[in-house]
Amino acid sequence: MLTTNRAVAALRVFLVLLFGILVVFQTLSMPGQFAHMAEQNPDAAHLRWPLTALAVYWILCVQVVVVATWKLLTLVKKDRIFTESSLKWVNAIVWAIAAAWLVLLGVFLYVGFRADDPGMPLLLFLLLVGVTVLGLLMIVMRALLRQATTLRTDMEAVI
Repeated sequence: MLTTNRAVAALRVFLVLLFGILVVFQTLSMPGQFAHMAEQNPDAAHLRWPLTALAVYWILCVQVVVVATWKLLTLVKKDRIFTESSLKWVNAIVWAIAAAWLVLLGVFLYVGFRADDPGMPLLLFLLLVGVTVLGLLMIVMRALLRQATTLRTDMEAVI
């Protein structure tokens, strides 16, 4: 249990760090980057706000995953991870990944049909496959959590 407590503590430190970095990216870096892009390349200036909105949206999806992971860590620390309350946080992660995936699919299709260079569509396809794998992995993990929760509930009823 000591190893688990250390891992939970370390993960929480890095989740706070990640969340802070995401806030900086969401509020300063991405809007500033796209404003600079619009100044440097006036032909692409019309993309400033759509790209800013996409970046902020995807960062928000990651923030939802970070918060849900924090809540799950709280349940792990209290030895309540195998309860029904944990499933809502796993569902939040699954829905955040699905929301990010759906918008990423739209961006992939939009860029893919308009690209004259295969580099960006291939990069977006790689991201799409990666997010797909992550989403499907979370669905499998949710099913495993549900099975473990059922087994623990049955075991507690027997004892």
